[in-house]
Amino acid sequence: TDRKKLHTAPVGQIFRLRPFHVLVATGGGYAGYRKYEDYKLEQLEKRGIEVPVKLASEWEVALYKSVPTRLLSRAWGRLNQVELPTWLRKPVYSLYIWTFGVNMKEAAVEDLHHYRNLSEFFRRKLKPQARPVCCVHSVISPSDGKILNFGQVKNCEVEQVKGVTYSLESFLGPRISTEDVHFSQAPAGNSFQQQLVTKEGNELYHCVIYLAPGDYHCFHSPTDWTVSHRRHFPGSLMSVNPGVARWIKELFCHNERVVLTGDWKHGFFSLTAVGATNVGSIRIYFDQDLHTNSPSYSKGSYNDFSFISNNNKEGIPMRKGEHLGEFNLGSTIVLIFEAPKDFKFNLKAGQKIRFGEALGSL
Repeated sequence: TDRKKLHTAPVGQIFRLRPFHVLVATGGGYAGYRKYEDYKLEQLEKRGIEVPVKLASEWEVALYKSVPTRLLSRAWGRLNQVELPTWLRKPVYSLYIWTFGVNMKEAAVEDLHHYRNLSEFFRRKLKPQARPVCCVHSVISPSDGKILNFGQVKNCEVEQVKGVTYSLESFLGPRISTEDVHFSQAPAGNSFQQQLVTKEGNELYHCVIYLAPGDYHCFHSPTDWTVSHRRHFPGSLMSVNPGVARWIKELFCHNERVVLTGDWKHGFFSLTAVGATNVGSIRIYFDQDLHTNSPSYSKGSYNDFSFISNNNKEGIPMRKGEHLGEFNLGSTIVLIFEAPKDFKFNLKAGQKIRFGEALGSL
């Protein structure tokens, strides 16, 4: 008689599943499965075994995109800004260093207690002598990373990894006004690729560099050029690691990205910073109006900004090796540029490269 009655709510009230919860659980579980598959592919590559290309179907891409990566990335950004207690900094940063193989001997400040939060640690500067800039070759690597692909652009398509392509026009967006960028005066019937080439006899080239979480997260100017236009594409923030890039066609066209276009001594030149999961923040140092992963922008749109004005007819001049911008974590940089036919890359697909090292030259 002294026993207490146990009151229970109906099962339906406890397990009230909503569509958002189902999407998050299903998409998150599938994303985890893909991470495991990517790990297995990386192990096969290390053993020298060629992995056949297997592209994701439309429903797989839709399922992956259902994961609220933009919201999660904003939350990650807020977490990165939280100041850590002094006693906690060394254990947290040491775990990250051990996990991703960070070389702190290259950092301008090696003392881990100096970095107040994760964001400052991610954006750490290097010692001046840590990355000597190659003066011989005309184009250098703008960042540390891994070379995913490079070569000549053909048939208006660019390879993100071997055998997996994306549309050049979808990636860069519609042609920009000739008032902003020195496009060739090619007939309207010419392909988008031909319209980018400004000088007869030149070709269009590309290079894709993947920045892993343990890499130096700032990026620099790859050559002497002038930036005249910025185009920001709000989009998804799917992972851009090589395994996912091999799996999802036009991955870089789905993801949020910032396209800087202008010209160098051989014609058209562009550098695109591609966002990824937990990398909603892309910062360009000379562009204070740029705000990435903002809820005020809808996916599928884009916004343009011209650096050419009445007071500045030329745009923003950049010198080779000059600081250009930064990511809050690893991501991808894509270079698309015009050069004479005798331009040669000094690279191998899959090789590691560091900022300042040569990409190619005439």
